[in-house]
Amino acid sequence: MNSFQKRTAIRIAAVSIILAAVASPASWLVAREKAEEGIVSLAIEESRRLLDHYNAINLNAADAAEHASLAARSISGGLFDIAEIYGSNGRKLAESLTREGESVESSLPKHGLPNYTVASYESVELSGGRWALRVFVPLRASVNDTNGAITGYFEGVRVVPTWQKEQILASSLSVALMVCLASLLCGGVLYPVVVRLSQDNERKTREVLDSHISMMEALGRAIAKRDSDTGAHNYRVAWIAARIAEKTGLKGAAMQALIAGSFLHDVGKIGIPDAILLKPGKLDEAEFVIMRTHVAQGEAIVTGMGWLDGANEVVAAHHEKWNGSGYPRQLVGEAIPLAARIFAVADVFDALCSKRPYKEPMGFDAAISILEKDTGSHFDPSVMAVFRPMALEIFNRLANGSESDARQLLEDRIRQHFEM
Repeated sequence: MNSFQKRTAIRIAAVSIILAAVASPASWLVAREKAEEGIVSLAIEESRRLLDHYNAINLNAADAAEHASLAARSISGGLFDIAEIYGSNGRKLAESLTREGESVESSLPKHGLPNYTVASYESVELSGGRWALRVFVPLRASVNDTNGAITGYFEGVRVVPTWQKEQILASSLSVALMVCLASLLCGGVLYPVVVRLSQDNERKTREVLDSHISMMEALGRAIAKRDSDTGAHNYRVAWIAARIAEKTGLKGAAMQALIAGSFLHDVGKIGIPDAILLKPGKLDEAEFVIMRTHVAQGEAIVTGMGWLDGANEVVAAHHEKWNGSGYPRQLVGEAIPLAARIFAVADVFDALCSKRPYKEPMGFDAAISILEKDTGSHFDPSVMAVFRPMALEIFNRLANGSESDARQLLEDRIRQHFEM
């Protein structure tokens, strides 16, 4: 299992556990509430039947109290432990309690005269772990006429027996466990799907990146060949720049832009005439003016090329100098993009230490001496402070290396910083 799969597994597991932790208690509460409602519905239906049987629905008649008493005694001891019947004016007409009802009556919340219009109930936790359900039912001549005149009120209390309480809790717990298991199973099913989709996405991303790198290499090789180079210079400077940038904390899109820009820094030379680009001697002033246009031409090439847009900073400013004596914009100090300041050190160091058709490679001490002499004029002192401790290691790593070696070094950095 690679690091991505581990992270995915941990995240899906965490989400599944959180979902189970939230959904299970919620489902337990819903299941318990449904069980309560079932008990209440049955109790209301049964009480309604008995009230109707004893003619205790219309409680405005002269003998209403007598009928109410008969109904209350019949109701208590069945589904209810306390049965209370009120007239339409809210006056209590009858009350009947079982022994269980008598023991809990004082613990029940008190209330004023009944004046509700719809049936309801409340769940009451009693001392000693007992639990009661208290129902409130307005009485009407027709049970189906919810807008008819209220003829009385029935209130009942059922102390839920231990067996029924345990049954409700067990049923609620079963529902909660099923929801918990479903949440965890859902995470288990999702994991291979997410991993598979991620692998497909990673493969496609790698293919796109490979095509981008191939395009970048094609541009780099084209100018390298025109400039009498093997192309290894582009790989080396991009790798050196990436190494320096890592020490400065550069990452993400900024690092990707630096790598692309370093590799394509001289892409604008494609537009420079061969007579000037390949001239063996020193350029005259007019030729040098034309040569300098490779910066603007390079900007035009990389701008608007999607992911290569980020290369613009290095391409546009790789000839700027810390003291403002560079070109084309004579930028000074930190006005020069950091990527271009990093690249300047990498570019000059590699140029000094590499063999070219017109020169032999310079030794490490001589090359670093030139860079240190130009620090503060050509190079950013803070970038040189980062580069100096690692310069010898970089020199030794690149010494006598082939183009394929340099290419492999850069590919390793690309895989790392392009999250491959």
